[in-house]
Amino acid sequence: MLVPDVSQREVEIRYSFSGAELLLFGAIVYPDGRAPDKPADIVVVLKGPEQSITMREKQKVAGIWVNAASARFRSAPSYYAMASSRPIDAIVDDRTAAIYELGLDKLQLSPASLNANAELERFQAGLADLRHRYGLFVERPGAVEITDGVLYQARLPLSARVIVGPYTAETFLVQDGRVVAAAVRDITIRKSGFEQFMADAASDWPFAYGMVAIIMACAMGWAAGSIARRL
Repeated sequence: MLVPDVSQREVEIRYSFSGAELLLFGAIVYPDGRAPDKPADIVVVLKGPEQSITMREKQKVAGIWVNAASARFRSAPSYYAMASSRPIDAIVDDRTAAIYELGLDKLQLSPASLNANAELERFQAGLADLRHRYGLFVERPGAVEITDGVLYQARLPLSARVIVGPYTAETFLVQDGRVVAAAVRDITIRKSGFEQFMADAASDWPFAYGMVAIIMACAMGWAAGSIARRL
């Protein structure tokens, strides 16, 4: 049995938010109170809200970059981070990894287009690479520390680009290549302060929000022009 927890159940995004680091930790409770002779492995997965996304491939035609082939995925996680006590391929086989989506190459993105398998794999790899560069897809094999076969901990980064919404922190206990226990903790990422006020204003009073934005843009343009004429 697993008794997991996270360092923060709520993460607030303010104007100065530059990312954060979550500590996922907990304990392994064995039925007889003793750790087995062969140590177990721990895998932790942090997931953000799922999104429908269309990936487009750029192609240069007559010196101009234009959209070429595309693929749409119905359920791509907006954020995915995984840490494990050892490399995944040393812990579970490909089938088990696919069932529990352990690894970027095992994500079930539910393609909505009718592209060929090889083309879909190329687009999926492109999506993973793009979000990895933005810090939204993270893999950290060997980053889970297990103490005395009972206590574990892992640190996972949250990029400044994460979106608000419900997140899940899943912990898997793996013994002899099988997932023998799993537990989930919920995390909420939300805006606060001025960012929350602006988001609420745009949602609750869209017309007033748009008019204020236009007035502010015109005022700033007039002020910039006035300063430029004086200089």
